[in-house]
Amino acid sequence: MPATSVPTTPYDDQKPGTSGLRKKVPVFQQARYVENFVQAIIDCIPDRAGTTLVLGGDGRFLNREVVQTTLKIAAANGFARVLVGRGGLLSTPAASCVIRKHGAIGGIILSASHNPGGPEGDFGIKFNTANGGPAPETVTAAIYARTKALTEYRIVEGPDLDLDTIGETRIGDMTVAVIDPVADYLALMRELIDFDAITRLFGGGFRMRFDAMSAVTGPYAHAILEGVFGAEAGTVLNGTPREDFGGHHPDPNPVHAHDLYELMLSEAAPNLGAASDGDGDRNMIVAPGLFVTPSDSLAILAAHAHLAPGYAKGLAGVARSMPTSRALDRVAASLGIPAYETPTGWKFFGNLLDAGLITLCGEESAGTGSNHVREKDGLWAVLIWLNILAVTGKPAQDVVRDHWARFGRDYYTRHDYEEIDAEAAKRLMDGLRAKLAGLPGTKLGDLTVAAADDFRYVDPVDVSVTEQQGVRVTFAEDARVVYRLSGTGTAGATLRVYIERYESAPDRLELPVAEVLAPVVKVANDLADIAALTGRSEPSVIT
Repeated sequence: MPATSVPTTPYDDQKPGTSGLRKKVPVFQQARYVENFVQAIIDCIPDRAGTTLVLGGDGRFLNREVVQTTLKIAAANGFARVLVGRGGLLSTPAASCVIRKHGAIGGIILSASHNPGGPEGDFGIKFNTANGGPAPETVTAAIYARTKALTEYRIVEGPDLDLDTIGETRIGDMTVAVIDPVADYLALMRELIDFDAITRLFGGGFRMRFDAMSAVTGPYAHAILEGVFGAEAGTVLNGTPREDFGGHHPDPNPVHAHDLYELMLSEAAPNLGAASDGDGDRNMIVAPGLFVTPSDSLAILAAHAHLAPGYAKGLAGVARSMPTSRALDRVAASLGIPAYETPTGWKFFGNLLDAGLITLCGEESAGTGSNHVREKDGLWAVLIWLNILAVTGKPAQDVVRDHWARFGRDYYTRHDYEEIDAEAAKRLMDGLRAKLAGLPGTKLGDLTVAAADDFRYVDPVDVSVTEQQGVRVTFAEDARVVYRLSGTGTAGATLRVYIERYESAPDRLELPVAEVLAPVVKVANDLADIAALTGRSEPSVIT
């Protein structure tokens, strides 16, 4: 099967965002659209001849077809070997694990993460580099430039491969190894987590529910929670990956994992509730009667990480995305370790992890991770939580309340305005930026502005600069509002407004979140003139 060159013309809309190229499925179904983008990625991988590539995705609609196409293009472009998950499946953190373990030159991951799937849903393609992490901006910029200059793509034509049988086959001169998508990841988790302690926990009557949301984490959760730990059958909900995620929106939050959330707030609640998203890199934690915000979860994991074998020597440092609450900073101060603030996007943690400056990191959008891979890792976060509960012997809700008693509570919420007019969103952000210089010292409602800026990040490792990463308004009353436009949607624009306020008085640690944040929410809406500029009187989603 010789390689052939197929003439093509560029598409003008293949600019990768913070998590690769994401579009609606019908866009990817256009003739040559996938082939062009995959070829552009490969053209930007230097010295690829004779190397290993990793390939897999979250199983959403179009996943299998794009896996087959990518294998045939890889075979025509000099790779010696491709490792592909059985059924075309690999969770995003597992893909990072496989890249790192097998010394691959990188990986092509097929996912739109927490976005909905199906024939009219979303699809995505991204490239992860040899460290296992998302490609940095220099690489994604080069890929975009290449998409605009393509005149041909190279492919080995032939029948599709059997993706459901573990073993090796060949396409031309390239070996294709279909691997167990769980095996390498499970082996890594055994190095980090106290499996024996958690097995004893479940053996003592501990019960949990893990909602895999009909997405890629199901096989991993079945294998580890029910298979290794011996959790009762039915612990894993929606554990079979489906092309349309069973009609779910695979975003682990109280809105989209509603049934689990309601169960955990009921009298029938098990000891822990958890969920993960489409590609397995996000997580939700719910204690009986108590939702744990991702910001709080990150801080709690940092405070207790030493209880897990992989982190027994302590943390070198921690990092959070700028919109994530400052709860992590308080833990870092108590541990005497540095805390870094980065732009949103997991790739910004990569340099810090590779340089050994941090061990743990996370973001408010339900992503938590460590130096074990270079992606956020939803199931890993759940396993660390189980490790904490097993070693401390405390109920999850007590772990949270003990944390608040020690560090205070960062009340937190995020308001998402989805699919708003892109020009209106731009006017809103431009209007905020125009006000920044005059805000410090002014009174807005009952709050006094202490500082206001447009977040600018200087990477402490390579000194690269990233501008305009979100408008921050901090108040003297220990409150903060952040505005930014998300880069993960596929239609219109998504405005995210992050609202937080810190309380440390013992009698103010368990107030209704809406009550504590109401004055800050009003200021946030009025300052940005959200209703007038977007036409939305309410957010699409509140988490």
